[in-house]
Amino acid sequence: MAVAPTVRGVSNRPLHGVDRVAALLMTMGKPAAARLMKHFEPDEIRLITRTIAEMRPVTTHQVEMAIEEFAAQFVAGANIGGSASDVERLLAGVLPPDQISEIMNDVLGAANHSIWDRISGVTEGTIATYVMKEHPQIAALILSKVKPNCAAKVLGHLPEEMRNGVMRRMLAFKPIVDETMRIIESTIHEDFMVNLARNAGSDTHARIADIINKMERNDMENVLTSLSSTRPKSAEILKGLLFTFDDIINLPPRARTSLFDQVPNDKTVLALKGTDPEFRETILQSLGSRVRRMVEQELSTSEPAAARDVAEARRVITDLALEMAGRGEIELNSGGEEDAYVR
Repeated sequence: MAVAPTVRGVSNRPLHGVDRVAALLMTMGKPAAARLMKHFEPDEIRLITRTIAEMRPVTTHQVEMAIEEFAAQFVAGANIGGSASDVERLLAGVLPPDQISEIMNDVLGAANHSIWDRISGVTEGTIATYVMKEHPQIAALILSKVKPNCAAKVLGHLPEEMRNGVMRRMLAFKPIVDETMRIIESTIHEDFMVNLARNAGSDTHARIADIINKMERNDMENVLTSLSSTRPKSAEILKGLLFTFDDIINLPPRARTSLFDQVPNDKTVLALKGTDPEFRETILQSLGSRVRRMVEQELSTSEPAAARDVAEARRVITDLALEMAGRGEIELNSGGEEDAYVR
């Protein structure tokens, strides 16, 4: 493209900001420019018209560069994602700084409110896993911003020492300046929400496994049988993620002991009814000597229990194991060499 010669009072430098907007509007002609101007705010119109009135001569080369840059950005923006910083860059040079600041406060207020609402809708186990990897001060900030019901559930997943420390930090919070808060929220949005969306596909099997885990045994088997015939690969993945009462004997001895230390004796007695001697002995070895004697006595003298009550007791124990694993207190997979040790 030929470059137009430079004449006195005329520059060939690229146009920026409001100068570029003004030049593009003038190039469009009155009908197109008028239609576009209807979408501007009154203050924007005043700024643009003032710029047009005071504009120095613009070369054909400058206009062509502005059009080419606009076209290139338009094509590149076919798949775009906006952010608060994009809004601020867009307004720079178009509006006065004080108006930009006012607009950014509104934008950030709505965006940040949306961030905390979206995080509040994520499963508490996922949030707990995230905050446990962060500095306690960041964990406290996140839990002070999400909905109270969500924060309470997340705190229930944290180890006691960390939970108490986070609560102390939440009580001692002082106001955070807007700019610092903007940086923190932008980082959390990028690190937490974007990565969460990116990993949503891989998390699908875990969510489905959690649902199947809570089904009745017959329903669970029917679902897996159906999936095996239609989606065999998914069925295999799900089977590896499931954890049932029968899987408890595969836990490392220490994990079984930790689990049954938190199970009420009556639930243990009910859950063991109808189990085979080998399974029962494995569970009994996980109990303290005094508790074991009490459970054995109840099993030998108590009346048969309804199948529904037995299933419910087993479900309580299984759910507790899953919750403890989610908090990092036990491992559900085999403990390898640890399995060789018997209490």
